[in-house]
Amino acid sequence: MPKFIVHFVHFHTDFRRAELEALSRLEGVAVECDEQTGGDDSPFLVVEVASAEAAARLVRRGILVRSIAEYWGSGATYDEVFAEVRRRPERWAEHAQRSFRFTVEAFGRTLTQAEKVAVIESFSFLGLEGPIRMHGAETEFLVCEEHGDPPVRNGPKRVWFGRVVGRGSRHLIDRFDVKKRRYLGNTTMDAELSLIMANQALARPGALVYDPFVGTGSFLLTCAHFGAHTVGSDIDGRQIRGTAGFRRGVDGLQANLAQYQLAGRVVGTAVFDICHHPWRPGPLFDAIVTDPPYGVRAGAKRLGRREGSAPRPGRSPDCYPPTVPYEMSDVIRDLLDFATDKLVVGGRLVYWLPTVADEYEPADVPQHPALRLVANSEQPFGGWSRRLITMEKTAQAAGSAADSAAPAHRNFRDRYFAGFERKDPTY
Repeated sequence: MPKFIVHFVHFHTDFRRAELEALSRLEGVAVECDEQTGGDDSPFLVVEVASAEAAARLVRRGILVRSIAEYWGSGATYDEVFAEVRRRPERWAEHAQRSFRFTVEAFGRTLTQAEKVAVIESFSFLGLEGPIRMHGAETEFLVCEEHGDPPVRNGPKRVWFGRVVGRGSRHLIDRFDVKKRRYLGNTTMDAELSLIMANQALARPGALVYDPFVGTGSFLLTCAHFGAHTVGSDIDGRQIRGTAGFRRGVDGLQANLAQYQLAGRVVGTAVFDICHHPWRPGPLFDAIVTDPPYGVRAGAKRLGRREGSAPRPGRSPDCYPPTVPYEMSDVIRDLLDFATDKLVVGGRLVYWLPTVADEYEPADVPQHPALRLVANSEQPFGGWSRRLITMEKTAQAAGSAADSAAPAHRNFRDRYFAGFERKDPTY
C-alpha cells in the first residue's frame, strides 16, 4: 500500500495513536503503522493506507492531526531526500502544470524566511511550471525538518517531504473554545479534550451518546457536532439549568445549544443519581462519555443518609433527598457496571480516571469481564495525573467490575488536598 506521513501536533502525545485508531474505525480505513516512527519525541508517523482519498478521509476528523501527506521521501540530509524523490519522476511530473505551493516547517527550531526560500529553491529539479498560489493551490508540498525535542546540533535528525492530501479538524478547537462559550461551570472540559473524547467514543450520525455526570454539557456538544444524538443527567440540576430556573431568558445548557445550533441533536437532560436511575434494563447507548467528579473542583455525591441519621419529622416529600459523599473508586466501579448493562455490544465507555502519579500501576485501572480496554492515555499534572480510559463492550454479560486492593485513585480527593505527601496503607 502507498505510504503517507501523518503530521501530528506535538502535545497530548499519549493521546495521538489512540485517536488515530478511533478515526480508523470511524472511517473504515485500514491503517498499518511504521513502528519505527511516531514516538513521543516525534510528531511524524509513517503509515500505509490504500489511497490518497482514504488517507484524507482518515484524518478529516482528527483533532491532534495537523495534516497527512503522500510520502515522497525522507532522509538524514536533503541529498538523501532528493535521491529518493528522483526515483519516482512520474509522480512529480503529474503535478508539473498545476498551481502549487510549498509549506516549509521545522520541529525543534525556527527557520528564517531566507532558509525557507532556500529549501523551496532546492526542489527546483521537480520542474514545476504551474503558477504559485498561496491560497487555493491544486498541489501543496510539505517539507519538514525534524530537529528533535530537545533539538540536536549540526542540522536536522531527519527531513520529510511529501504532497499534502488531507488535514485534520483543529479549527473545531476554536469553534468550541470555552472562552467563547455562553455558559460555563467550574468543571467545564477543555474544548480540545472534549473533541478528542468524542472521537474516542466513535460519535457519529445515528449513535446515541450519554453523559451520566453531564455538568454544563461539554460532551453533549462535541458528540452532537459529529452527528450523534446525546442525552445527559446529573445529580445536581443547578449546573444544567444555570439561572434559567430563576429568571427569564436563555441560560444554562440551553444557552450553549442555541449558540452552537445543536438543540436538534441533544435529546434532553434529567436530574437523578446514576445509582438510582430510571433507564430501562438492557442495552441502550452506543457510547458513554463522561468526566466523573473526583472532589477537586466538585465533590461527588450520591443519594443516601449518613450513618445514624434519620428523616426530619414533618419534612415535605417535595424536598431534595439527602446525599452522602461518593468515594472515587466506588464511582468508577458503579460506572463500569452501569456501562456493562447499558452499552450495546461494540459500544464504548470513555472517561477520566485521576491517579496519584507515584503510585499508579496499570493494574489500577478497573476491569470488567464484558469490557475490553482500548486505550489508556495520560495527562500529567505533576504529583497526579488523569487518564483518559477508553473501553469497549465485547459481550452482554453480568458481573461486577473488578478493582485492585489499593488503586491509585482511591480516596483521591483526600490525597489531593494532602499534597500526595504519604501513602497510607488504608488507601
